Amino acid sequence: MDLQEAMRTTGAARVFTDEAVGDDLLVDILDDARFAPSGGNRQPWHVAVVRDAAIRREIAELMRGVWEEYVGAAATGVTPFAFGRSIDIAPSAAPNAVIDHIDRVPVVLAVAADLHRVALMDGHLDRPAVTAGASVYPFCWNIVLAARARGLGGVITTFLSREEPAAADILGLPSGHALAATIFLGHVDKHPTKLTRRPVSAFTTIDRFDGPPLTR
Repeated sequence: MDLQEAMRTTGAARVFTDEAVGDDLLVDILDDARFAPSGGNRQPWHVAVVRDAAIRREIAELMRGVWEEYVGAAATGVTPFAFGRSIDIAPSAAPNAVIDHIDRVPVVLAVAADLHRVALMDGHLDRPAVTAGASVYPFCWNIVLAARARGLGGVITTFLSREEPAAADILGLPSGHALAATIFLGHVDKHPTKLTRRPVSAFTTIDRFDGPPLTR
């Protein structure tokens, strides 16, 4: 697949067919994804391929509570779990394809980052640190792109990360690791390619963040 096409047409896929994803195919996907950049080329990621049905159901229940909090907050027009904002809205039940049908999702990946191998450049600031993600999320996105190149679809989620202490016991998360993402992959009937994004001029400015917009 052409790189530009892949970037412009890879949407979040949450509904999959019953077609299995074999180990050879999954290894090929991860084999491509591992070439993602990371600080110092330390490659701090660790992937757990979650197959056990009981484990899947346990993490689904953890994610469900977070998802319902998210839906309840989003219904008020605010960004759920945003910095400086508490959740004081009642949770709201809503369908979620990957959580509701986690037993049938072909591939469930839990991706952890070894915090001893990432440079937390903003860890000293009086706000949530975000820079460590630069050493693991390119790898996560490479997984989805590598799956797309092979005709599969996928989605990166972070709901389980909010319940990391409970998920750590279920998944055997090593000490000093952060649960960065949960990724779902599988074959799809149709790729969600009609993506809506803001134009470049809406988020790019010259010299300063309050500078004039960059246009053609």
